[in-house]
Amino acid sequence: MHEELWLQLERLDRQKTAQRAKCQYLCDRDSFTITLLCRQYVVELVERQICLVSSPSVPTPVGFLEQLCILAYLINSRELSLANKLVKAESLPGGEFFFRGPHILPTNRLAEVFGANPIQLYQAGARFGAKKCEFGDVAIELSLLPRISLIFVVWGSDDEFAARGSILFDQTASDQLPLDALLVAVNITVDALTDIC
Repeated sequence: MHEELWLQLERLDRQKTAQRAKCQYLCDRDSFTITLLCRQYVVELVERQICLVSSPSVPTPVGFLEQLCILAYLINSRELSLANKLVKAESLPGGEFFFRGPHILPTNRLAEVFGANPIQLYQAGARFGAKKCEFGDVAIELSLLPRISLIFVVWGSDDEFAARGSILFDQTASDQLPLDALLVAVNITVDALTDIC
């Protein structure tokens, strides 16, 4: 899977890649260790395999989407500080045209799952080390990858208004991941949050 992405990664300087991506390179194993949603993964270049390190003795190979997200991040990440300016996806460079139709963010799913009881978003996020934020009725900040954080916001439903969800990005998010991989990363995160409810 992802032949072209593996080739791109293999051409890059390993130490510089680890520094850019804020992860670790293990020279003796020719592999990276990286954190995605508070879980540790090993990216093995020789075997072209990415495994979730659930326990030291039983690494679990990950699926197509997680591989895409991690490989794209290792290839594209940049050594930039967060801008500390939050924006909607449409305000990212190219986002106004990309995040439409089949590429729409899964904000409706947030509203469907957490709208009746927004506090559940705190409980779901706690499993991934989320921090509470002061947006909407309930909001959390999640570290998706070492240089990418996402903020998930829910406004609960009441007699007058339907529930709503929103996802905010640091302005630098598209410097770390191309928009298609960023959308994959968001979907992985929303799946993880909603699967435990």
